[in-house]
Amino acid sequence: MKTLRGIGTSDGYAIGTVRFLKPHTAKVERRTASDSAQELALLRDAVRQAKEELDALFQEALEKVGEKAAEIFSVHGMLLEDPDYTESIENYITAEAMSAQAAVEQTGAEFAEMFASMEDVFMRERAADIKDISQRLIRKLNGEEAAPAAPTQPYIAAAEDLTPSQTVSLDKALIQAIVTEKGSEFSHSAILARIMGIPAVAALGGEIGEGLDGAVIIVDGAAGQVILDPDEATLQTYQEKLAAFRQEREELERYAKQAPVTRDGRAVEVCANAADVDDARKAVQNGAMGIGLFRSEFLYMDRAQLPSEEEQFQTYKAILEATKPGKVVVRTLDIGADKHTDCLDLPREENPALGYRAIRICLSRPELFRTQLRALLRASVYGELAVMFPMIISESEVIQARAIADEEKARLTAEGIPVAENIEWGIMIETPASAIMSDRLARHVDFFSIGTNDLTQYTLACDRMNAQIGQLYDAMDPAVLRFIRMAIDNAHKAGIWAGMCGEAAADARLIPILLKLGLDEFSVASGSIPRLKKQIIETNTAEVMLPEELRA
Repeated sequence: MKTLRGIGTSDGYAIGTVRFLKPHTAKVERRTASDSAQELALLRDAVRQAKEELDALFQEALEKVGEKAAEIFSVHGMLLEDPDYTESIENYITAEAMSAQAAVEQTGAEFAEMFASMEDVFMRERAADIKDISQRLIRKLNGEEAAPAAPTQPYIAAAEDLTPSQTVSLDKALIQAIVTEKGSEFSHSAILARIMGIPAVAALGGEIGEGLDGAVIIVDGAAGQVILDPDEATLQTYQEKLAAFRQEREELERYAKQAPVTRDGRAVEVCANAADVDDARKAVQNGAMGIGLFRSEFLYMDRAQLPSEEEQFQTYKAILEATKPGKVVVRTLDIGADKHTDCLDLPREENPALGYRAIRICLSRPELFRTQLRALLRASVYGELAVMFPMIISESEVIQARAIADEEKARLTAEGIPVAENIEWGIMIETPASAIMSDRLARHVDFFSIGTNDLTQYTLACDRMNAQIGQLYDAMDPAVLRFIRMAIDNAHKAGIWAGMCGEAAADARLIPILLKLGLDEFSVASGSIPRLKKQIIETNTAEVMLPEELRA
């Protein structure tokens, strides 16, 4: 028996047979091209074929695993047509007389290396996307089939690092767990595992190889470990853990549709964070009372052109209709140099977390902001809409943002376009400045939404993506808790509500404290809703003892 330790990227347990999935690497013959014009024609035809294949895969994935996972193929389609990528390939063909296959291979390797060297872990994972689209293009140039046949029996998928295409093609009915030699919590396999609710462990090192094929292993997603050749006692232990885990999930489902009211009669709202309409639908089915955070930045990412007013309007309209009668809180564009956004052409920054981002971009590029606000205002008549501004540090920012919104509302009304009268306007409390100034900021808004991810990071001067100081990043730190209490207290003094949409809203240690402090709304990942409701229903706030640092 041997235990491998990695990064747990999706909770749960699995006991099953390994099927090692090898990447389908297309063959490339390096040769000098005698006719560059012909090679360019072959390339363009291959791009067309690859784009058609990606469109078909998007539809297939949409039906199998939902919109969020299927979006991978939309991103790949845009990358295929990215001018930097295509011009590099064409340049190798014309300037260096490379074959189309060799030019694609060379460009793919260079772009993948560029992404892999980036500091941001999310951007590093995009190297896999570049490799994937390059391989797809080479296969089209070679006339090769896409991939070998997938397993037909239940299995645990093992790989060096699953490509995005491999990941999305996994059969939901058969896959029990995913284990990879490389990867991180931001890899496509990790994201899909969380969507599918199956355990996954990444970064296990070189012992995840073909020699493992056919072996029976145990996957512990919570502990981030994989047990090879388990003995009978260990096997029995994990069979009991798996049975208990499944039973707990079944029991939790009973809480999904229950009203979140504490034992002493305090009612709160439990909502979900969402990135697309599919997320919203699943959240409502899972017991969400509304969407407490709709991340509108996903409409802008990985694309060459800005989303139009009409495109945004259709998305906001769809999510409002999908969430009825619940409220949808849309966060306006929250993006910076740390996220891939060709359409915004943002300059590289040494410290993007403290740079040109979020409301700062919107206020300095008002036409961009006005387009989003018009789309939101037009959609407001299709449901209950709330809009919040991120990265606020001053009253002047809120006043300016509200003024622009009022101007666009007046314009729409003058054009005869209806706008709802009951829109709520709010801000994110995610900087120490906004928490300290929350008494004055509350005069200009209808609600606060506390974003604990950034509030914790900025308060503790601790990069939440830096593993070396991960032990310092804790929303339970007394300094963070004092800012949270300050925001809630000042909201209530002003007669407005306070919610929380950061990861801490689902932290079992923090939930009783938040209830005691009077938080009105919790917004969490859809899968966390049943467990959160259970804890709320079982809590008596009168019995909750606040940490010493919060006692008056």
